[in-house]
Amino acid sequence: MHFFLRLLIRTMHFKNASIVTAALGFILISATLAFAIEPDTYRNWFNALYWVLTTMSTVGYGDYYAKTAAGKLLTIFLYIFGIGLLSILIGKVIDSVASIQRQREAGQLSYPGKDHFIVVNWSKKAQYAVDEILAALPDAEIVLVDETDRHPQQHRRNVHFVSGDPSAEETLEQANLRSARAAIIFADSRIDEAALADGKSLLIASSIERLAPAVHTTVEIVQEKNIQNFRYINVNEFVLSYDAISRLAVRAALQEGNAEIFSQLLSREHGDEIYEVPVERAWRTYGDAFQALLSRGATLISDRGDLGVNRKLDQPIPPEARLYILADEATFRALKETVSKNGTPK
Repeated sequence: MHFFLRLLIRTMHFKNASIVTAALGFILISATLAFAIEPDTYRNWFNALYWVLTTMSTVGYGDYYAKTAAGKLLTIFLYIFGIGLLSILIGKVIDSVASIQRQREAGQLSYPGKDHFIVVNWSKKAQYAVDEILAALPDAEIVLVDETDRHPQQHRRNVHFVSGDPSAEETLEQANLRSARAAIIFADSRIDEAALADGKSLLIASSIERLAPAVHTTVEIVQEKNIQNFRYINVNEFVLSYDAISRLAVRAALQEGNAEIFSQLLSREHGDEIYEVPVERAWRTYGDAFQALLSRGATLISDRGDLGVNRKLDQPIPPEARLYILADEATFRALKETVSKNGTPK
């Protein structure tokens, strides 16, 4: 008995893979011994395996049981050693699940998926960005990258967390940057000095562009004078941190109602939204696109950043055009279905 007790204690210190291998080997050997000792009782090896599992789990249905002295000794052996081994195995499984959850909360797990959004530097603005992404794409996967040591959005199933320096290659690799759909870098709100905050964002953006230049990168910039530095490293888009708020406040003061219009455009919770639509084959000029979209309940507003397309209705649509419309979600979905029926985009 003392030998078995010492053996069980030593087993508790084995690695998980060793425990699983030992338990599997113990079960298979015990089933083989049971069938060899009492072949008439169990009739086949599978029934002996079934008896071993029910005995080790303390279920004991009673449909099979040992009848010989040797068989009963094997039963006693299973009681002493097998039940303990199974308990250790179950405990290891529970510990593994708990360990994975702890690692997830601490941001120590690598993200294996692809086509996800990476949000860098957690703040209130980052939280709003996460809310906006999930409002537009409820099934989207988001990876938060921050230097904190605790998951800020544990309650959300499809929001993952990576803890570490966002400018470090190993941290970005852990977030699976190369397979990401887009990366959004927010200015670190914990840094009071604007120049230092932009400097950190610039370092992170440089790392992202070096490792994954194909990933669309958007950066929040605190000081307007630093825009050229971000353009130099080929950041796709940037947003001035306080520029939009200041301009919106002035417009609201000068013309009543402006703020409400911009609020609707910036939020997917109500009102119309800006969408990109593919160019249909039948559209030759901006006028063709404008009239076709208008008849379906959408308004053509721009080609990329050119908001003057409605003054160029007689001009042909260039091959590299990217058209944006103002419409509600139902209209946009109907347009997508129409494009798929009418053929591939231009």
